[in-house]
Amino acid sequence: MSLSQSAVSGPGYLRLGLQRIRQPGVRRFVLIPLALNLVLFASLIGWGASAFGRWMDSLIGGLPQWLGFLEWLMWPIFALVVLLALFFGFSVVANLIASPFYGMLAERVAADERGSASPDQSWQALLISVPRSLGRELRKLAYYLPRLLALLLLSLLPGINLLASPLLLLFGVWMMAVQYLDYQADNDQVGFNDMLLQLRKQRMKVLGFGLPVYFGLMLPLVNLLVMPAAVAGATLLWVREARQQGN
Repeated sequence: MSLSQSAVSGPGYLRLGLQRIRQPGVRRFVLIPLALNLVLFASLIGWGASAFGRWMDSLIGGLPQWLGFLEWLMWPIFALVVLLALFFGFSVVANLIASPFYGMLAERVAADERGSASPDQSWQALLISVPRSLGRELRKLAYYLPRLLALLLLSLLPGINLLASPLLLLFGVWMMAVQYLDYQADNDQVGFNDMLLQLRKQRMKVLGFGLPVYFGLMLPLVNLLVMPAAVAGATLLWVREARQQGN
């Protein structure tokens, strides 16, 4: 398969994921984290708007009346900051909360794809999986945050920032693929570093999958649907590529 064909095939897995999460048997692992994340999303927006409103009242109250127009200028800036915070902060927290459910969603999609017996997906099994799921999420954060910080620091340096900005985008796309491909890799008991080695062998396909996920997660409310679809799509990508490699 050529590199161009490989890159084109990646985004199709997100579309397949959207189809899979509508099937019976997997909906509860979509609807429960969706409800939890909706509550989290609404709470963060409400808290942020309230805190910003109080801060604006105290700031504007100390300014001359003719500078009152600054309040109208600050709210669009607040909206932009909220979008950025939701993309980086909400995604991290939402994935931590939903990780046990997403692990089971990936397990069910993989079983259906492989034609194997349905796994034990009782509430007891879900609770048992919580420590392992959270540990794996923290492992991803340990990989993600130092590299993100390094790229952000480079983006502040004149001249180098011209290279750092596209690298930030590329790394963000890569991490979106890593985030969601890891659920089934973990279910298959593939270590995190070993998973990264496998993904690098199919880098263009992996990036092709991560690109629409990256931009989908930037859209408020839409991102709540993109997350489980990305889990299902990434699981299909993982299972089919592993099968092609004879694993």
